[in-house]
Amino acid sequence: MSSYKSDFLNILEERGFINQCSDFETLDAKLCEGVQSAYIGFDATAKSLHIGNLTGIMMLHWFQKCGHRPITLMGGGTSKIGDPSFKDEQRVLLDDTIINENIDHIQNTCFKQFLSYSDDPNGALMVNNNDWLDSLSYLSFLREYGRYFTINRMIGFDSVKTRLERESPLTLLEFNYMVMQGYDFLEINRRHGTILQMGGSDQWGNIINGVDLGHKSDKVKLFALTAPLLTTPDGKKMGKTLNGAVWLNADMLSPYDYYQYWRNIDDMMVGTLLRRFTTLPIMEIRKLETLQGAEINEAKKILAFEATRICHGEALAYDAAKTASNVFELGSIGDNLPSIQIQADMLKSGIEVIELMVETGLCSSKGEAKRLIQGGGARINGEKVQRIDQKAYIEDLTDDGHIKLSAGKKKHALVRV
Repeated sequence: MSSYKSDFLNILEERGFINQCSDFETLDAKLCEGVQSAYIGFDATAKSLHIGNLTGIMMLHWFQKCGHRPITLMGGGTSKIGDPSFKDEQRVLLDDTIINENIDHIQNTCFKQFLSYSDDPNGALMVNNNDWLDSLSYLSFLREYGRYFTINRMIGFDSVKTRLERESPLTLLEFNYMVMQGYDFLEINRRHGTILQMGGSDQWGNIINGVDLGHKSDKVKLFALTAPLLTTPDGKKMGKTLNGAVWLNADMLSPYDYYQYWRNIDDMMVGTLLRRFTTLPIMEIRKLETLQGAEINEAKKILAFEATRICHGEALAYDAAKTASNVFELGSIGDNLPSIQIQADMLKSGIEVIELMVETGLCSSKGEAKRLIQGGGARINGEKVQRIDQKAYIEDLTDDGHIKLSAGKKKHALVRV
């Protein structure tokens, strides 16, 4: 039986997106009155978003599917400060040029697969908070809005308390971030009538500041809704690998590697991730959740395909799945494996395998490559690399004109001439 009257909250509940809400009952009723708008903020600190941002993007996706208008707020202004939430150190400050370049990349590669942007009543909208933050007068802003924020409450938020408990410096610049985010909510409500801000549970304090500011300043009813953060079974934040973030931009992480990330997740997380990051019907997900033993691999393949399809499109998802099948099940080589091109002459005198492991991205450093070899996890054309100083020669080329390098059983790359 449904817990809510609105389709949106029911979908979020059954797919595991709900952690906290400032007022479930009133928000539920509001969502049944007609088209509403909600937003999530994304700072432009890199040229791509990563799967840590996917929970928010999927919340906006379902919001639009339920007939409402999603807003993606780009933090052109707040990126100049950087969100200090649960960080031990101040972020590196970025200038306008880098921030604007990052926003351009993110706009073109990270949202349009998930959301439909248009002028329709429920068409997605993208805004930039630099449009209003950059023109604020500091004294006027403090006089107008500073009285609505109490230091007592702000230092009580978990994101600030954690930083202070660790005795990590928290600058006035960073402390102002939550004030800026609160003001964003007020400004977006004034411009677009937006009633709801969503985000991860670590954003609760920042979001509730905006809810309170709207009430105190403009006497409007605003809402906060957060999702639980995803962690791996060993307690680590999901989305990080030895080689860095799992990017949504295909130029920064190939669709094949993206597919492999989902394919290799822990068995215990299959159901949770199918609910959150695919659009498969819940009844089908429930069946997949019951699979045990070797059968769980079939559910992982479906997860990897569906997650890759929604991010990179069906054609690239099929290519990634086919390559994975060729490499792992048929023992052949897929064309979509990561590869590098070198001159044949370079192999005549030999190239150290360690160097090739780094160049292909299988290892992040020569030190990591050395440890991999010492642990017996490095292979060249399926044969274990025996020595740290071992080289690859032209004689190692297969009939197809490549050398296959492997790091463990699941990571492979090609050296082509």
